[in-house]
Formats: sequence, structure tokens, C-alpha cells
Amino acid sequence: MLVIKEELMAEIRAEAERCYPDECCGFILGKLDGNEKTAVSVTANENRSGNSERYHRFTITADDMLKAEMQARREKLDIIGFYHSHPDCPAIPSEYDRSHALAVYSYIIVSCVNGKAAGITNQQLDPASDYTRFTEEEIRIWQ
Repeated sequence: MLVIKEELMAEIRAEAERCYPDECCGFILGKLDGNEKTAVSVTANENRSGNSERYHRFTITADDMLKAEMQARREKLDIIGFYHSHPDCPAIPSEYDRSHALAVYSYIIVSCVNGKAAGITNQQLDPASDYTRFTEEEIRIWQ
């Protein structure tokens, strides 16, 4: 389960709208406690996909990941997940999303329709499928 404040969800929705018609992407930093992940902050990241690809995929480089890891360590947190948007598409993971996902992380996906955040899902690779498919992970939003 992912526990996240409404204000952080609002930041993610705003980033999806700001980046439209391209995909946004970023990191979710927080704390792990067994199967529960508690988000403390979100950090937007530049979508490193080429200009002709940004509308339907996002890329985070190894250097971006290292910088986020260093930020998390400074704040005594972990990277617990990632977020990205699907412009004018449902908030369900694509095959590209699945093939680039890593186990244990939460993946928030925001559907952004005509520049407005619409649906949101939270996904995680399913260990019961040998991590070959996503399942929806419970998300608890609090004030």
C-alpha cells in the first residue's frame, strides 16, 4: 500500500497538466515499513525521451536516478516509487511501462485529458506473476 498526502497528489496532477501534451515523470520519496510505503515528497524530473517520443513515453537516466538517490539519502528517505502521466490515454500501464519497471516500487500514473488531470492509478509489479505484469496497488490519500 502507498500512503500519500493529498498535497503531494496535487503536485503530481499539476505536473501532468504542466507537461501536457508530453508525459511528465518524477520520483516519490518516502519511508518503507513492510508492505507499506509512506510518501514524504515528490520530485519532478525532466523527461529525457527525445522530443518525438515525449508524448507517449518517459525516460529517467541513470544520472537522474543517482541524483534522486543522493537527495533521498540526504533526507534520510528512500525512493519508494515513480510517477508519470499518460496524455490523452487511460491511467493504465503500457507494455513499455511494464518492461521498464522495477520490483518493489509504486508507479502512479495520471491520465491527462485535454490538459487536465483525469484518472489516477497506482501500480506495482506483481511478484505472483514473476514480475511480468502490474497489479493495482492500494493507495491511501490523507490530508
